[in-house]
Amino acid sequence: MKKLYITFYKKTILCYNSSMYFRKSLSLIIAKTLIKFLRTIGRGGTSLPGKLALKIYPNILKELSSDISSIVVTGTNGKTTTSKIISTILEQSNMSFISNKSGANLISGIATVFIESHKKNYKYALLEIDEAAFKTVSKHIDVRYLLVTNLFRDQLDRFGEITHTLANIVEGISNCPLATICINADCSLLSSIGKQVNNKIIFYGINQPFPSTDYSLSDAPYCFFCKTKYDYSYRTFGHLGGFSCPNCGYKRITPDIAVTTLKVMNEKYSKVDLIVDNNKISIKINLPGEYNIYNGISAFSIGYALNIDYKILISSLATFKSGFGRMENMSLNGVDTNIILVKNPAGLNSVINYLSSLSKPFVLTLILNDQFADGTDVSWIWDVLFENLISNINMISHIYISGIRKYDMALRLKYANLPEEKITICKTTKQLINIISDPLLVSNTSYILPTYTAMFDLRKSLKKQFKLKEFWK
Repeated sequence: MKKLYITFYKKTILCYNSSMYFRKSLSLIIAKTLIKFLRTIGRGGTSLPGKLALKIYPNILKELSSDISSIVVTGTNGKTTTSKIISTILEQSNMSFISNKSGANLISGIATVFIESHKKNYKYALLEIDEAAFKTVSKHIDVRYLLVTNLFRDQLDRFGEITHTLANIVEGISNCPLATICINADCSLLSSIGKQVNNKIIFYGINQPFPSTDYSLSDAPYCFFCKTKYDYSYRTFGHLGGFSCPNCGYKRITPDIAVTTLKVMNEKYSKVDLIVDNNKISIKINLPGEYNIYNGISAFSIGYALNIDYKILISSLATFKSGFGRMENMSLNGVDTNIILVKNPAGLNSVINYLSSLSKPFVLTLILNDQFADGTDVSWIWDVLFENLISNINMISHIYISGIRKYDMALRLKYANLPEEKITICKTTKQLINIISDPLLVSNTSYILPTYTAMFDLRKSLKKQFKLKEFWK
């Protein structure tokens, strides 16, 4: 009888039957049991079961996903929020689907989703996939629709420069010859994909600048093809906008789905006009912030690719609710609290633009960690335009700082010339929560901006104290 050795976390397990059927059955039994156990004890169980199953039977994901059409969302910023909007579209369309709504977007998390739904009848899988993991995961699943949101510099210690990330995405697309791809036309890096692949492509974009456009930061100032500096007819944020190369002629493609008018942009939502197939459509996006307009129209483009009725798309964008840690709203002892994940300069600058537009007092909390999932190099905070907060400093009641690298953040705010009397460093999560949930100290709205692991740590503590729902639900 053949022997099977399974090594996991430096421990080796010996099994005596190495047949493929046995491996598959064993992986399913162990993974499903582990999911149930971890959920029972209040842990997510979103990645570890899939990781173990893939160790036992590496082909498990490919086999379980073979009959399911996958809708994939990847890119630097906006994956989780956009996936949440798409899930609302699918729900309102009565389409059966599974999804990794917890945000576990590496191959282990994707495997867990399919294992958990094994023997259930689903036609689609809605999957948020890490941009670095996409080229690997795409070998295992049947990708029929792919949305690439944007490319910005993010976790350089892990991803490298964004041209490397782009190459990974293009390589992943080569595994998906049948996929319809939705691409942000305003991103000069992503638009180049149209010249590198043969897939059907739907372009979406915004035809005018945002009111708070800042030209001081660009992650892609030079032409992708000839390295000449771009000219811009307008910019939205970062390197997004109406780019054109004066040397080789590479330029922004006219989008199939285009925002033509920014009608309303307030503290609760945005209203814009779209042109789609020569039809003018007015939509409401049920989240504030300029960056969420991009999230909204990118989700619209996937609905368009799926031939979903415009009425359903309009209704979904107007009614969807924010996901875990992405403008997630909650009440802490009566304090109106919003958690917004931040992880790179482009994303945090967009949030700062939003905060700078608020007309009512608020408390701001910044939590900076440097774990693997955050990016171990925190020098990126020096590319963030914290100086822009000064324009609205009268509305900021106080700023609290916490996290593993709290002193680095405090130093950055000092150099941004934010008033020191408005800044307090909290040494522990418990101390921070006691302050920001005290209505005597925080009598108005609170915005918490954590990095990735900081968000999970904070959310775990808040769940215990305030009985919040689990992050994977």
